[in-house]
Amino acid sequence: MPAHASHRNQVAALRFGQLAAMGTVAVLILIAGVWASWGTAQHVMLSQGRERGTMTVTRCAEDRCSGPYRPTSAGSTARDLVVLDSDVAVEKGHSYPVVVKPGSDDVVRTGAGGLLYAWVPLGGALMLASVVVAGGLRLTRLAWALGGSGLALVTAAFLAL
Repeated sequence: MPAHASHRNQVAALRFGQLAAMGTVAVLILIAGVWASWGTAQHVMLSQGRERGTMTVTRCAEDRCSGPYRPTSAGSTARDLVVLDSDVAVEKGHSYPVVVKPGSDDVVRTGAGGLLYAWVPLGGALMLASVVVAGGLRLTRLAWALGGSGLALVTAAFLAL
């Protein structure tokens, strides 16, 4: 085998290794984004059969807001105090549609704002994966699509809340 053919095979093997490694990193970033989002998103997206109602914010301290819960779905019970993650933009005295996490007094915002907010970690993962796809895989169109969709998701969540 001529020397230039051997060198060409080595270059092809290294290129394949780079594509496999960077592709794996990009996929793992996206899986992590879905995993981080699903913990909250499942309550918002699969709210049928769960307790739905409204929460009036009466107090916010540190990273949590609390207030009374009034049910709007059949089988739901009123609660004097439920807790909402205060990272979600809320104001004292306002009421928000929520769903109760099963087996707890924690609630998650529903509606368009709650759904978009639940998927914000995926939006960040899309933007991060776009850098890996552009730099490691040299797929600039795909990278722009990933980054743009991540930015759109994060921006929509910011505007909806």
